[in-house]
Amino acid sequence: MNVIMIAPGYPGEMPYFCRGLSLNGGNVYGLGDVPERELPVLTRQHLSGYLQVPNLTDEAAVVRQVVASVGSNTIDRVCCYWEPGITLAARIREALGVPGMGVEQAETFRNKDLMKQVINKAGIRTARHASARSIAQLREAAESIGFPIIVKPIAGAGSMDTIKAASMAELDAALARVTSYDEVNVEEFIEGDEYTYDTICIDGRIVYENVCYYRPNPLVARSTEWISPQTIALRDLTTPIVAKGVALGHAVIKAMGFQTGMTHMEWFYTSKGEPIFGEIAARPPGAHTVDLMNYVGDVDLFTGAAEAELRGTFSPSTERKYNVSNIFKRAQGQGRIHRIEGMQRLLERYGESVVHVDLLPVGAERRNWILTLVSDGYITVRHPDLQECFDMSDAFGTELRLFAQ
Repeated sequence: MNVIMIAPGYPGEMPYFCRGLSLNGGNVYGLGDVPERELPVLTRQHLSGYLQVPNLTDEAAVVRQVVASVGSNTIDRVCCYWEPGITLAARIREALGVPGMGVEQAETFRNKDLMKQVINKAGIRTARHASARSIAQLREAAESIGFPIIVKPIAGAGSMDTIKAASMAELDAALARVTSYDEVNVEEFIEGDEYTYDTICIDGRIVYENVCYYRPNPLVARSTEWISPQTIALRDLTTPIVAKGVALGHAVIKAMGFQTGMTHMEWFYTSKGEPIFGEIAARPPGAHTVDLMNYVGDVDLFTGAAEAELRGTFSPSTERKYNVSNIFKRAQGQGRIHRIEGMQRLLERYGESVVHVDLLPVGAERRNWILTLVSDGYITVRHPDLQECFDMSDAFGTELRLFAQ
């Protein structure tokens, strides 16, 4: 089976999806804008070929280059697990006559305003929202929706480019942060806990599902440097709150008409006991969340997702054994990491519950915590009991300290 994979080397999880496609019988042909020699070794080991293009964002030019490169050969699948490439993948499918998500449907996943129109039409509760292409439209939308509001790029991913404004004065002060976007989505600010709902689907049937809990909510984590954000994959999906989110997720998948692949949805649970849809993407979650999902049941969902895509089957276990948490660390100070405190003491205390450690080493330059959730590294812990998982996560959040200078 011949498979085109867009961006097979970036972000960091992509080599594992590339390997999964190869292990499931795919002849994987990578498509990217970096030289092949710069791809991760794991990616290169599982590619059958590679086409480098000048710029993946020039979709029309890329499609022309792909069509010319394919020639009379047959392509069976076009795969993309990276948010900015979702519409490009759809354009290539349509140009080559390959089955899978087309451009119109891809746009409903990429455009937050179109997405919420589809969800509202299905009778699913979403935040009140409007799109805006000018400062005047943005202010008009804010007045109509009512403060507080959230403003985010219409085709953004994650919370990095999202701002909250509680008044017109706050909105005016923040406008400089969104002027680089042609269009933004303005929506009602929902007060509540934030969760994910993640799936692997085959022909519209959900074959694997997962829920993560964000501690604290991403907007808080993105605005306060000293916080060590946590993403926790929950073992039990049947508790009353989580079950409501799962039911919401099922309804959203149906409304969006999603067929085969991975999805990542975010939703809120309010103090009134109401689950509210946030947004959904036609790709896996980022920030090492697929790794979390793997640790929940000791499975390989990179390969499982590829199996679903290429074979139409799903063989990994769906048993949920553990609650699993990623704790993302941010160093104190600026410059290079020069000291790490508390790690040995925490490892001695929690031992077998610590399943992964990936911190920047002493001497490494700090990362920009605004631009990447992973920040200066992370630790993964797991435990069958949720409170124990919370306690371990908080211990690593407060007692493990990185210093830069």
